[in-house]
Amino acid sequence: MGIEIERKFLLNGDGWRQEADEGTRIRQFYLAVREDLTVRVRLREGRGAMMTVKTGAGHARGEYEYPIPEADAAELEAARVGLVVSKRRHLVPLGDLTIEVDVFEGALAPLVMAEIELPALHHPVALPDWIGREVTRDPRYTNAALALNGRPD
Repeated sequence: MGIEIERKFLLNGDGWRQEADEGTRIRQFYLAVREDLTVRVRLREGRGAMMTVKTGAGHARGEYEYPIPEADAAELEAARVGLVVSKRRHLVPLGDLTIEVDVFEGALAPLVMAEIELPALHHPVALPDWIGREVTRDPRYTNAALALNGRPD
């Protein structure tokens, strides 16, 4: 089983742009959303489609990813629940880690969030000053909740 350990944050500013790459466009939608399970289809610009199953809740969850044909992803979109989430993901190096900054588009704009995947649950990380409030444990800021409920106030 794959385990994803990540922390999520709102941002205090756009200082991240100085170190960020140009970003990759992402479109994703959900086929199932429960408290302990999500099934997502993600299309990444130039990288095809992936189906991801996440289990559990919190910042350490089971994660299983499988490539699927883009034609299958297009057909599955008709069965989605909630909004299609569109965003541009920028990568920002942070020592041995990478911060992923998601700039949401459409109905979720102007939301901007950062995620940091960690190699271990208690891996130390010195956060840059443009990282703001942590929302890892706030269920309103999961991508699945954004798809179902829109942008939090």
